[in-house]
Amino acid sequence: MSDAITPKPPHPSSIRPDRLRLFEIASEQGGYFTAHQARACGYSFALLSHHVKSGRFIRVRRGLYRLREYPSSPREDVLAAWLAVGKDAAVVSHGSALDLLGLSDVIPDAAHLVVPRSRRNLPSLPGVKIHTTARPLRPSDLTYHDGMVITSATRTILDAAEAGMAPDQIELAVVQAVERGLAAPDQFRRDAAARGRRVAALIEGALRRVAA
Repeated sequence: MSDAITPKPPHPSSIRPDRLRLFEIASEQGGYFTAHQARACGYSFALLSHHVKSGRFIRVRRGLYRLREYPSSPREDVLAAWLAVGKDAAVVSHGSALDLLGLSDVIPDAAHLVVPRSRRNLPSLPGVKIHTTARPLRPSDLTYHDGMVITSATRTILDAAEAGMAPDQIELAVVQAVERGLAAPDQFRRDAAARGRRVAALIEGALRRVAA
């Protein structure tokens, strides 16, 4: 029988903090990082609190932090909301996605995110509007912007139309998306058909403006 003792892996709190790795993660997220990501880089909760008190990190909300020295960026409130809700659960959508894509003249009243209906019990956050959907988000329904996963132009416009956004804004967004090559008329028509007669008619009317 061997008397050798298998060494135990180090406790997470004893791992030397990997500041470079944390900076790399935060750099891909506008300077933001979650407590879970910091923990994976060797930062204990006590160490996180220490850096917040020293001013190196800014605590944005529970479980979400920002590197103080990282420059601010436009729409970072949307990025912060997306990370706070959970990048594995949410996608930037509706008015926020329209704004990021530069479609329509909508000024979002909150950070809009969409999650599967099964995640509808996520806690509410100030300044965040969470939409739920029973329609699966296909790979073609997603795109990327400034490190965030957002709904594609077609999916965004159809979601906004179904949610009751003003028809003139929907029509403007359709015209802009098609003219800029962000959406194809045939795909618009196919996907709109599944959204009901009102949405389908609204999209068809907008597409006629493109062709005019």
